[in-house]
This record gives sequence, structure tokens and C-alpha cells, in this order.
Amino acid sequence: MLLDTYGRVATDLRVSLTDRCNLRCTYCMPEEGLQWLAKPDLLTDDEIVRLVRIATTDLGVEEVRFTGGEPLLRPGLTDIVARCAALEPRPRLSLTTNGIGLERTAAALREAGLDRVNVSLDTLDPQTFQRMTRRKRHADVLRGLAAAREAGLTPVKVNAVLMPGLNDQEAPDLLAWALEEGYELRFIEQMPLDAQHGWQREGMITAGDILASLRTRFTLTPEGEEQRGSAPAERWLVDGGPARVGVIASVTRPFCRACDRTRLTADGQVRTCLFATEESDLRGALRSGATDAGIAALWRKAMWGKKAGAGIDDPSFVQPQRPMSAIGG
Repeated sequence: MLLDTYGRVATDLRVSLTDRCNLRCTYCMPEEGLQWLAKPDLLTDDEIVRLVRIATTDLGVEEVRFTGGEPLLRPGLTDIVARCAALEPRPRLSLTTNGIGLERTAAALREAGLDRVNVSLDTLDPQTFQRMTRRKRHADVLRGLAAAREAGLTPVKVNAVLMPGLNDQEAPDLLAWALEEGYELRFIEQMPLDAQHGWQREGMITAGDILASLRTRFTLTPEGEEQRGSAPAERWLVDGGPARVGVIASVTRPFCRACDRTRLTADGQVRTCLFATEESDLRGALRSGATDAGIAALWRKAMWGKKAGAGIDDPSFVQPQRPMSAIGG
């Protein structure tokens, strides 16, 4: 198992397939983009599948989420999914994407063995989308969502970040739209993971703000901690259910005590937390001929040192040097 000193066991693996992205979201990276990882620094398809196999067969991982950057930009994605779906024991497989390109890939990904998707969409307004992402791709995301639903990549979850002065009044409209379309909406507090290091807690839209806004139109009933388990989202029944809405309050209501995640960057580094400032190198071990047992031992050692919490409320908190696009969600 991937056990830490606080008794938590990591059964959920987030695998970043690339740090590249075809959007330039204001809360993630500058308009000009970032310096991407060189191809030789990226894990190969074979290395990714090997690490997923070690995680699932030797370390007790049960769910694998492919992330980025934008994972749909990864050549060979469908084959990676198919090879991971063929593992025994078979992990649950999901994908976090901005939805661009999902219209043409959803059916193939489902056939390869992908179970479901999370799609990022912060606004229903194309002009606001362009201001937030610096790209005119709103319609592509909507088509991608529909394609995912039609392909059976369900439940289709939609992730939304609210930003002051941009889309902070849209929470009720987003929820009404998600209910009509059959998507499960989750709001995520803006986190200090932007490449510009411009995040300010004083200006962020909090979980409390989001819930207050939703309650102007909907009745929300807490689903309860027993149903939540180790999931990052607090979930609420909407108007008595069965529809639900989630809020991921990483900043104001941290859920570190129940965290069951381990993360692998596109260049093969283990991260124990989104906000970790240290990493453990598995790529080097892979390429120097380490055995599966040796790699598993390195992974266990990394997770054993996981901190109690992200420490955002601690005065000594330091934002990670890597932005979200280079870490993976």
C-alpha cells in the first residue's frame, strides 16, 4: 500500500500526460503560455503504462485519472487508456480535460476502456469564455460535453472556477444548465497554483460565496460525510435530489485528513500533494534499469513522507514553483 505516517492510504492516482495546453486560462498561465517540457523529459507511453501497472498491481491503486496540461493533446492517449484498461486488477479510468477535441475522441476513448470524464467549463457565455481562456473555443467544449454523454462516459462532470469580475454571478445559471443537460456540476475554489503567482486569497470566490449564490435559486441539502468518503467535493442534493452539485473548497475547507491521492507528473515525478514543494524521481529509476519492486519501494518512501496538510492557512506557506498545468489535476 501507499501508506503515510498519518494512516492515509493512496488508492487514487493522478497521471499527468503532458504539461501543454491549448487554452490560456487567466487563473492558470500567462497569455503567452509557458516553456513546455522537452519531449525527452516526458515519460514515454511504455513508461506510463508500466508505472500504472506497478501502482495497481503492487501498490493498491484502484482509480487512475489522466490529466494535463490538456491530456487530449497527448499522442497515443487512446492506446494508453486501452493498455491500462487491460491491467489486472483493472483500475477505474477517468480523464480531466478542457473538452476541446473531445467531440472527435470521446467514442474511441470509451471503446478503449475509459469510464468517465471531467470537463472544465467556467461560463455559459462565449465572450466571457474568451476573456477567461483567451481562446474562441466555447462551442467546441459544449460539443465535446455532448459527445462524452452520448459515448457513455458518465457521469459527465463539469468543473467550474468562479473569478471575481468575470463569472462570479453565474453559479445559479451554470447549475440550472447542468441539471437540464444531465451533467454533474462541481465548483472549485481558485487555488494558488497559477504560473504568475498572482493568486490572492482576499479576492477569491469562496465555497461560502458559491453556496450562498446557489441558494438564491435552489434548495441545497448536504449529502453527508458518509457519502463523501475521500472525495474532494462536498456534495449537496439539489431541490431534494437526486441531482447533486459539488463544491471543492481546497482553500477554505481543506479535506487533507481524508486525502487518498498520489500524483505523477508528465516527467515522472511523484508528488504527494498538489501543493507539495518536493518531488521524488521515478523517471530516473525507470531509465536506469530499476526493477518493479525497486520503483514500488521508491514510491512507498515518497508517500510515507506526505505532510499532514497542504498548509495554505500557515503563515509559512509557499506556493509551489510548478503551476497546475505542470503538476496535473
